[in-house]
Amino acid sequence: MPQTIFLDVPTLGIDKNHRLAVYDWGNSQSAETVFCIHGLTRNGRDFDILAEELSKTHRVLCLDIAGRGKSQWHEDYKHYNYGDYVADATNVISQLGLSRINFVGTSMGGIIGMMLANSAPKLLKTLTLNDVGCFIPASGLKRISQYVAVNVFKTRVEAESALRLRCAAYGITSEAHWQNMFANGIDQTEDGSFRLAYDAAIAKNFGNTDEIKDVDLWQLWEALKPIPTLLIRGEKSDILPRETALQMKTSHPNLTLLEIPSVGHAPALTDEFQISAIKNRIYS
Repeated sequence: MPQTIFLDVPTLGIDKNHRLAVYDWGNSQSAETVFCIHGLTRNGRDFDILAEELSKTHRVLCLDIAGRGKSQWHEDYKHYNYGDYVADATNVISQLGLSRINFVGTSMGGIIGMMLANSAPKLLKTLTLNDVGCFIPASGLKRISQYVAVNVFKTRVEAESALRLRCAAYGITSEAHWQNMFANGIDQTEDGSFRLAYDAAIAKNFGNTDEIKDVDLWQLWEALKPIPTLLIRGEKSDILPRETALQMKTSHPNLTLLEIPSVGHAPALTDEFQISAIKNRIYS
């Protein structure tokens, strides 16, 4: 099991810090580090199976972004934005004394990785993007926006059922994996209800459903071309269109595209096939 590290980082724009949790796997003296960031409403413990395997040879660090998992919630929901997320990741990386990292990011985490590659060009040794790319359709974002604001349930059974439904597209086949997700993704509140482990105020930045538009991130792409990259796509993904993935592959000199059959957004990164692909990218 990982050691949990808590780090205080400055909050952008105000004279205040907030506390972030980082799960530290493996030998801290290892010369090689893997740094993982999760999706929008998820947390760093999503990477447990991957991290346990990679920690045999690497130090693996999995961050809870603010408002998720064991990291502190923001008082002002406006800090749930990519500028703050990238600043937080940069501060964590600096405090931990890291200079070259193998970055693994799922969905939101992948966007943070793309932005880090632009703000700190020498930081990323390799990059794994899990089901996210340079164009994100509004339709997928609208689907996600429909459930983000709802995360409190009367019973644990209801909370577990909701989490199974939301994560059904991940391709999880092991009940042990589901139970690990429940253990790290559901909290009991003081009033006895059960809450998925994130701040529902994250949803406020989506705005009205009708206002959600396609997201074009191609301006970030040029900085990623020197970085050996693995792009993982769920065959049924509504966040990473296949045509976008193919365009990314043809325009990048060292990108491997891996499509996961019968899986949507986003692959769980828990089976041997997916883990082996990540290992091959990191070890290459």
